Amino acid sequence: MNKNKQVILLTGASSGIGYDTAVALAKQGHKVYAAARRVERMEPLREWGVVPIQMDVTDEASMRQGVQTLLDREGRIDVLINNAGYGYFGAVENVPMEDARNQLEVNIFGLARLCQLVLPTMREQHSGRIVNIASVAGKSVIYYGGWYHVSKYAVEALSDALRIEMQPFGIDVVIIEPGAIKTNWGIIAADHLEETSKGTAYAETGAVMAQNLRGMYESSSISDPSVVRKAICRAVNARRPRTRYRIGRLSSTMVFFHWLLPTRWWDGIVRLMGKTKVDVRGTSLVRSTCPPSW
Repeated sequence: MNKNKQVILLTGASSGIGYDTAVALAKQGHKVYAAARRVERMEPLREWGVVPIQMDVTDEASMRQGVQTLLDREGRIDVLINNAGYGYFGAVENVPMEDARNQLEVNIFGLARLCQLVLPTMREQHSGRIVNIASVAGKSVIYYGGWYHVSKYAVEALSDALRIEMQPFGIDVVIIEPGAIKTNWGIIAADHLEETSKGTAYAETGAVMAQNLRGMYESSSISDPSVVRKAICRAVNARRPRTRYRIGRLSSTMVFFHWLLPTRWWDGIVRLMGKTKVDVRGTSLVRSTCPPSW
């Protein structure tokens, strides 16, 4: 694989980490095709030589057309970066199945289908690289994140299976595992949590957890998005990439304690997040009115 100029397909590129990563990779000399539903948001990327293409990872025809457009223009594909995804929070009992299915369609089935679409070309080349954006949410579970965690655990398992299957064909499969990153992801997840919890048995703890999510993602206590961009670039450019890049503050610590602690201890700590309002501006914890249950 030519590490100096690679042909890259990057999903979820209309904003945030995906947008910044497209710019960074283009500056490094790669030919980047940036994919998202809202192609108009990616028009400024053309300044850097990035090619925006319309793609909805929940739509088969859209994915097929996007991949074919790239292959028609370049004749090859060296790297697929599956960055598209979002977080839908809410109690398992409350989240409508339509929303649960959409969470999995975007975060896992769209990712898997794009892998299927690019792998024949990569196998013919006997080279290629797939970079899947997973999360420490695929290693540990927090309050009301059920369906999101299901999707990210699935990304971990699928990526492991792909890595084993693709090794004989010279194709690398890499997983990026961010911890809490300062984007609007947490705000959107908090909004979903409040919406699904209102008027239910989970209203009180859901409101506290939503407040904590907003406070965390509006604070300076979590990692800057640049750590994800840099990890993706390392995974793309490395001659022999790591199988996993775990990044962001406390990400390894969270996974370690999830592994170390007895399950009921971990459950108790997680439930505390729905009973304790955390003042992220300092170190104080303000007890909410929720009654203790553990």
